Amino acid sequence: MSVPGLTGARVADLDVDPAEALLEVKNLRTTFYTADGSVDAVDNVSFNVRRGEAVALVGESGCGKSVTAMSIMRLVAVPGKITAGEIRFKGRDLASLSEKEMRNVRGNDIAMVFQEPMTSLNPVFKIGAQVAEAIRIHRKVGKKEAWKQAGDMLDLVSIPDPHKRLHDYPHQLSGGMRQRVMIAIALSCDPELLIADEPTTALDVTIQAQIMELLTSLQKKLGLAVLLITHDLGVVAEFCERVVVMYTGRVVEEAPVRDLFANPAHPYTRGLLRSLPSVTAVNTPEARTRLATIEGMVPPLTNLPQGCKFNPRCPDVMDICLGNEPALMPVAAGQSARCYLHGDEADPERIEN
Repeated sequence: MSVPGLTGARVADLDVDPAEALLEVKNLRTTFYTADGSVDAVDNVSFNVRRGEAVALVGESGCGKSVTAMSIMRLVAVPGKITAGEIRFKGRDLASLSEKEMRNVRGNDIAMVFQEPMTSLNPVFKIGAQVAEAIRIHRKVGKKEAWKQAGDMLDLVSIPDPHKRLHDYPHQLSGGMRQRVMIAIALSCDPELLIADEPTTALDVTIQAQIMELLTSLQKKLGLAVLLITHDLGVVAEFCERVVVMYTGRVVEEAPVRDLFANPAHPYTRGLLRSLPSVTAVNTPEARTRLATIEGMVPPLTNLPQGCKFNPRCPDVMDICLGNEPALMPVAAGQSARCYLHGDEADPERIEN
């Protein structure tokens, strides 16, 4: 299907070496200045997303996933601030751009879909007006053409009677349809990278599957790179190629999806995987027991433990874990973990004197 504004340039881009990183996050630190002092919600985070690739950022609530995404988009609100590191998109450091330059990047190059579409869509404007506005801001087309393209975008995301739905208000659509509208807005200016922040959280299981199938289809059709922010490892297994696991604002493991599920290297990752329900365990003794949990709670960022930040909850804790924080160490090809089980190298930035 040909959609105005989606010119096919993305297909040509795919002729570029697929190993080339589209997005490179290097040693990113985002600090919030609070009444209790400054806290690093994102602390020395590094990862990349290649062209056409789907990468997941996973972890418990409060681990820094969404703040990482907002930092990439340069949308961190006061009292938060990016205090260190680089965010390179096609080699250009977004962290050093002016706000005017960054506005041109948002939508045109990188787009974002948020958790709850009802709070992102304006309840007093018709769907068509909101999709058309995004198109007019970035594409510089007239009202009539923008409205037509808006209908085409709703068709792209599989909304029935798309041109009729342009006249609906957000409250007239189901949660799944509203999320499709948000995806349509995000894709309306043909971005190369889509950041999806918990795009299925507020939806029931059936609709969640439909939204993820839609994203999979669009990624293949448009050659999109996707950064998926989620706590749902089931979604990660189906949709993503690589996983970055975060805990207390740090990357604790990175691996290809298959390797992470087959051989998780960090005790935190193993805990997350053990807490997943299993359909293969139906009618077995394991199915009649409680799901495994990770002991304890995520520590507050204002009072992190010394050494490995997971040590109060870790079943494999050792004396070395209580001293200096471990570095992110290689485990296998393409897999690394911040854990002393895989070496005794401490993070040089975190050595206590």
